[in-house]
Amino acid sequence: HFYVRGSARVDRLLELRREINDAGGVKVSVNDLVVKAVAKAHTVVPELNVIWTGDTVRHFAHVDVAVAVATEHGLVTPVVRGVDRLTVTELAAATQDLVVRAQEKRLQQSELEGGTVSVSNLGMFGTEEFSAIINPPQSSILAVGAARQEPVVVDGALAVATVLRVTLSVDHRPVDGATAARWMQSFVELLEHPARILA
Repeated sequence: HFYVRGSARVDRLLELRREINDAGGVKVSVNDLVVKAVAKAHTVVPELNVIWTGDTVRHFAHVDVAVAVATEHGLVTPVVRGVDRLTVTELAAATQDLVVRAQEKRLQQSELEGGTVSVSNLGMFGTEEFSAIINPPQSSILAVGAARQEPVVVDGALAVATVLRVTLSVDHRPVDGATAARWMQSFVELLEHPARILA
């Protein structure tokens, strides 16, 4: 494992979420937008959309993302298939379905297998920052903390912004540090310019 950390100002992301949810229909969570941004970053930096099979690197054309779900029976990571091809509302509906069935212990084994990356979000518990453990053979996992208002510097002046901290844990065998750093740069830019997530 090695770790790449980033922080993003997410006020525009939160406003986008409000606008989507005000339109009615399926409710979209911050985590849904994060998962969609992960998939988008994987298309921008496809070298991260890989797994390590033990002796070789396997590349994938589409992005399947495992989403960590805490249940009373323990942690499970069901996989949302083809996140890069889903709209954000389709992603939200698919994730909600997986979460409900995870709580009810109705997931199929096939729904717990695959994916190249996982997303683990402890922000709802107030955790600011943490590092997560990769689920082999996936090559990475993103740990997402709580979005908090903080002082920031904008054009040399002090301001207040909502900041989200993330940590990407990466398997160094299939992915090198410069690749992971490019991915984090792309991911943070997507969170700070969230219209690109929907493009």
